[in-house]
Amino acid sequence: MKVSLLICGTVVVATMPVAALADDPHDPAMRNAAARARDSAKTRELNRQENDRVVKTGVRWWTVRPDGSKVAGGGNYAAAMRDNERERARYEQEMADWRRAVAACRAGDRAACDD
Repeated sequence: MKVSLLICGTVVVATMPVAALADDPHDPAMRNAAARARDSAKTRELNRQENDRVVKTGVRWWTVRPDGSKVAGGGNYAAAMRDNERERARYEQEMADWRRAVAACRAGDRAACDD
């Protein structure tokens, strides 16, 4: 038992990710303001490049319906969100109807009970 526990502990420790040093506040290279400004500018530039790449490739937004099917938003996030809101409202209405039927069934209305 102790051997298997030791082996499991060793495996867990070996597979744990090493902490990233990207934003280490004790990093000597980031102690002066100029180095932090350069780092910040580089980060902004990389973010801009990634955004340009995403826009260029025409990433599409998808809405996933409750039944698991996907509806393409045609690259239009606002349209996809409206579709999602409509589906959510429909789902909420179905759940409210079901809850009312359950309450009626529990209250003794056998017609409201599913067989």
